[in-house]
Order: sequence, then C-alpha cells, then structure tokens
Amino acid sequence: MENQYSYYNPQGQPGNQQSGDNKKKKKKMPKAVAVTGLALLFGLVSSATFISANIVGNKILGWNQSSDKSVSTSSGQVKNNASLTQTSSVVTSDVSEIVEQVMPSIVSITNMSVQQVQDFFGGVYEQNSESAGTGIIIAQNDSELLIVTNNHVVAGSETLTVTFRDNSSVEADLKGTDAAHDLAVIAVPLKSISDDTKDAISVAKLGDSTKLKAGEPAIAIGNALGYGQSVTTGVISATDRSSAQANGQTEAASDSDVSLIQTDAAINPGNSGGALVNASGEVIGINSSKLVGETVEGVGYAIPISDVSDIITDLMNQETKTKVDEDDQGAIGIKGFDVTSEYAQQFNMPIGVYVSEVTKGGGAADAGLTKGSIITGINGTTVTSMENLKNELQYYEQGEKVTLTVEIPENNGEYTEEEMDVILGKK
Repeated sequence: MENQYSYYNPQGQPGNQQSGDNKKKKKKMPKAVAVTGLALLFGLVSSATFISANIVGNKILGWNQSSDKSVSTSSGQVKNNASLTQTSSVVTSDVSEIVEQVMPSIVSITNMSVQQVQDFFGGVYEQNSESAGTGIIIAQNDSELLIVTNNHVVAGSETLTVTFRDNSSVEADLKGTDAAHDLAVIAVPLKSISDDTKDAISVAKLGDSTKLKAGEPAIAIGNALGYGQSVTTGVISATDRSSAQANGQTEAASDSDVSLIQTDAAINPGNSGGALVNASGEVIGINSSKLVGETVEGVGYAIPISDVSDIITDLMNQETKTKVDEDDQGAIGIKGFDVTSEYAQQFNMPIGVYVSEVTKGGGAADAGLTKGSIITGINGTTVTSMENLKNELQYYEQGEKVTLTVEIPENNGEYTEEEMDVILGKK
C-alpha cells in the first residue's frame, strides 16, 4: 500500500503526493524527529497504563482510601486534612449568640470616691474621683441581687452605682471584700429594681475553669473605658500564671495563692470585674488586670472562677454593709503599719497590719491585743493594709462589736492565729 502525507508547497497551497518510481523521491524523516515521536508515544502509553491501574486499584482493590474527614474552609471549598497541611485558613467565628446569652448577667459599676491629692506646694486637699468597672450577677437571695467584681473596682468608694443591661441604674452596698485575691461582692436591694429590669437581667452561668486548655476560645465582656458593655475575643493563652507575674512582682512578693488565666482577648480599663466566657457561654474567669508596656501586647489576666468559688461564697454570706456617718464611726484603738509582701518574705511575717501601739483604755487593749501582733482580718474580711482596715471600719459604729483575726507572735518566731472580739471606741 502506498503511503500518503500532507504537505504545504512554497506558496502555501496544500497538495497530495504519491510515492512511486515516476514520482519524486520521498525525503527521509530526520532522526531527531523520529526519536522525539517515539518518546511521546511511549509516554502516552505509559500514562494510559498508569491511570488505568490507579482506577482499577481505587475502584476494585480499595487503594488510597483516606479516613480523613472533609473540612470546610473559609473559601467555601471542601478539603481533606492532608491537603490542609499546606493550606492555612483563618475562620472568624460569630459569637453574637453567646454574647446575647451572657450580656443580661453583666453590669457596669461606677465608683464615686474621695481622694487626697497633694498640690504643687505640698498641701493636701480632697478631690472627688469617679472610676468605672464591671460586675457579674452571680446569685439572688430573698432580698438582694448579688454581684461579684474586683476589690480594686470598689475600694475607697463613697457610693457605688450599678447599671444594668437596660441602662437603668441603682445604688449598691458592699457585701464583702478580699483584697488578697482582688475580689468583692456587692448587693443591690431587689426592691430598688423595677419589674422591667428584672425581666431584662439574669444570673450568670458559671463554668469549670479547672478544665481549660491553652488555645480554647475566650470572650471578654465588660465596661471598657466606662463607655458601656463591649466585647473582645481571643483565646486562652495559658492557665497557670501567678499574680506576681500579672503585677510585675517576684513570686515571693505575691499576696495571692491563686494562679491566673492569661488571655489575648483585649482587657482595657473598665473591664475589671467583668466576665471571661467560654464558647458555651459560661463564666470561667473574672477579668482583673493586663500587662502594659512598649514590648507587651495582648497579655491580660483573669481570676479562674473555680479556684475562688469558696471565697466568693464566703463574701456572699457576709452581712451587707452600709456606711456610718464619720462622726459615728468606731475605732479599734491601735497604731500600726503595713506588713507588705516584701516585709512578709524578709522577716517571715504574715501580711496585714502590724500593731505598733495599743491605746490605753481602748477596745483593743480591753480585748487583750498586744504590741507586735498582726491583724489579718475583720469580721471575715481579709485585711492587708492599714488603709484597708480603715475602709472596713467605715461600716461599724462606736460601741459595736467586731471580730478581729490576729496573728500572735511566739518565742520561736512563729505566729499563732486567734480571733478577738473588740468593742469599738470613739475615733
């Protein structure tokens, strides 16, 4: 059979040329072209064979069956886990439903206080001061709504005002404080809350902070900058940070024995006392502080709720305190100074108020309190400084009995804890 092939003449017109003696002699195919053609042919055959083998293997023999579950990426595509090892995708979660669930249990707190300010010439005068914080509704008894917050949010207050989710505001009274753990519970009389507000608020659902793991989602809700409730999101960065790290202290100088939660959810002024919430809408921490500096970013701290539940319960069960007129306030009858965490470490002393002098004829002297003792509590509330003790005495009248927790020094350098009932005298 004669071979035929197409060609283009010099003018570009196609023609047909048969082989034969009376025709032009057929030109030889260049060797390079022949080799290339054979290579291509071999490649096509090999590819077809490989594909066929894979199809048969996958369909019939069950080769390459992956157990990886498919996952949805932010682009809407579905990829298996193997392909995602080289493809990173950031998914921003919508936390609005969680926030809607938690927000009715969060309140804003305004602290009106009087501070002593030194002027340019060294004189001292009093100045009204207003600060903002946050609280979490944690319980309700027969007559009060109970709110937990930070001690530093309510410290030195003349008046405390609580603002609920519906923007209604009422005054609150102090229930109890624990300065060492930066905790406080305040109370709002139920009779001062309208029915509409009662319908708009709720008691927070508390979670288990002992089960937290680094990397879990975290939502911070609070009265940031005093502008009202706002939300920031992040993750649990760590679960075992000490209060010393949070306050830039040495470990031995820390007053608290509770490890803190570290989070990168933004904690701003006014967030103190607010809620750190998990993905289930449960309060896992009470926002308390953050590190600030040119080389620091995204380092906030919260008090783990499970670690302080007993302390909060004790504060809730204390008698609600109302301030007494200054002229009617009682006095213990001592002089003293602060035993700070540094002094406590250096001299092996308890943190509190060191009694440097006992006033003759005063309530402390009558109760048997002696020089060298250290006052660490009053009526169940922790005392860490002289200022702290004076603030607590604002709620007690002359002639009223208070119970002091006192550390009595022994000859061997140790201290023994005792409780003393003291009848308060005149200031």
